[in-house]
Amino acid sequence: MDRATQGPATADLQEFGYKQELSRSLSFTDLLIYGLIFMVPIAPFGIFGSVYSGSGGMVALAYVIGMIAMMFTALSYASMVRAFPMSGSVYSYAGRGIAPPVGFLAGWVIMLDYVLVPGLLYLVASVAMHSLVPGVAVWIWLVLFVVFNTVVNYLGIKMTARVNRVMLVAELIILVIFLVVGVAALMNGKGAGFSLSPLFNADTFSWSVVFGAVSIAVLSFLGFDGISMLAEESREEARQIGRAMVGALLLAGTLFIVQTWVAALLVPDAPGLLANGDSDGTAFYDAARAAGGAWLATLTALATAIAWGFANSLVAQAATSRLLYAMARDRQMPRFLSRINEKHRVPANATLLVAALSLVLGLYMASRDDGISLLSTLVNFGAMTAFLALHVAVVVHYVVRNGSRDWWRHLIVPVVGFAILLYVVINADIAAQRLGFAWLGVGVIVLIVFYVTGRRPTLAGFDAAADQERS
Repeated sequence: MDRATQGPATADLQEFGYKQELSRSLSFTDLLIYGLIFMVPIAPFGIFGSVYSGSGGMVALAYVIGMIAMMFTALSYASMVRAFPMSGSVYSYAGRGIAPPVGFLAGWVIMLDYVLVPGLLYLVASVAMHSLVPGVAVWIWLVLFVVFNTVVNYLGIKMTARVNRVMLVAELIILVIFLVVGVAALMNGKGAGFSLSPLFNADTFSWSVVFGAVSIAVLSFLGFDGISMLAEESREEARQIGRAMVGALLLAGTLFIVQTWVAALLVPDAPGLLANGDSDGTAFYDAARAAGGAWLATLTALATAIAWGFANSLVAQAATSRLLYAMARDRQMPRFLSRINEKHRVPANATLLVAALSLVLGLYMASRDDGISLLSTLVNFGAMTAFLALHVAVVVHYVVRNGSRDWWRHLIVPVVGFAILLYVVINADIAAQRLGFAWLGVGVIVLIVFYVTGRRPTLAGFDAAADQERS
């Protein structure tokens, strides 16, 4: 029987050397909603100005290219999750698709994304809430966000799924309000009127400009990969996890393109935004104010704070705890992180550690003027670098090891995806490159220590020949 066609009932984790410890309770819809919440349907609200100025006003084009670029990565994820339907994401896929030491380094690099992103989200949301309610300090908002999400995640994945549904509906309602008011404003002669300029403007177009903006825009797409972290909690067959990732990416990308198109036509001072950038991060809210007044600007700002501080950080914390859990059960992280709360069937220690790290990191970065920008670039760099290993794993596992002749899915898709991401990594912020490669260097040192001390990285039940038989 083809390994990829087996559902959770027959796809026993014991085949890969693991016990089924997490609760299989998530449906396809739950996975889809999880991915959408992780990406945040209104994510462009917070970074609209940066993408607009970076793309020469062609913000919609930046998101179109970003969605296409990330689709190749989503398809590679779909291929690997069918072969290895387990928690751990790129850590598991690179480890089993290539070799355990490579998996460790991939997990180490993507940890830069997963461990930092909850702290980034909490910080962005806390700063936004402080701007709306100046009487409450940033650190108080940060603590409130962390405590709430930790309690929800600790109560189990079903509780997280329920909160996700509520949050998604709320975000979509806010988005619909903005779009209705925005389109009505354009029809009444406000803004620049309807045009294709957010998609293509011959006066400002250049590939270097657009791809520079794409490197910022991809931050909005990060999160679809988090669906793969829930492979051991899905009651669907393995291929449905990949479909959920592709579906979430398409839906979120469409929403990003539509909302940024409308906002771009409503920007009150387009030349000033292009020339001076968006240092205070209010460009989207200025567009909302131009469309509907102060109430719409406040509503969109509040929605951004809640979406990033509650919804997005909730699922980010859940995904990060699953990564730590997966690495810990393979003894590539401290063993206590693999312990499961028997009542709620969640990696309790990993969840609490992520909360503590997010709190400390958020409070520290809140004291820096460049805290948000530095965290953003590091998160992007960590994710893009780990995705490179994912694409290599597809080729090695399917084409080299298993002799696949499905050239589109197992060779062309990963090669194109690798090339796109390599371009983004090479053109990333210099500071992010230095810190990112320094983090990778620390991982290499840790790996060497493992070998010297006789703790060579291994994966439970890993056998390349056996995995070839299963595929």
